[in-house]
Amino acid sequence: MDTDLLTTAEAAAHITRARQFLSAGAAAIRSWANRGYLARAGLTETGRPLYRLADVARAEAVTRSRALRLVGIREKAPLGASISHPAQRTSQSGTTTQDPSLGK
Repeated sequence: MDTDLLTTAEAAAHITRARQFLSAGAAAIRSWANRGYLARAGLTETGRPLYRLADVARAEAVTRSRALRLVGIREKAPLGASISHPAQRTSQSGTTTQDPSLGK
């Protein structure tokens, strides 16, 4: 069976799923922006908000981890999660200090 070919009904179902997915994604973005998880980076010529990809990814990660926590699923910490901010370093004694290379 060739998976690149769709019947009319299959194509319509595919488009319906794609529209649902995209509209749900747009609703999530608006929700994150309204709740303060996502800052607007600017506006298009027509006045629509613009967001940075990194900010969108960060908002998704924050809301995903919160949702998992609420249902009792513990998410694995990403590599390097022990450093709270890239400008901070944790010494062997466990104290956090400012990264000296930041001012350069």
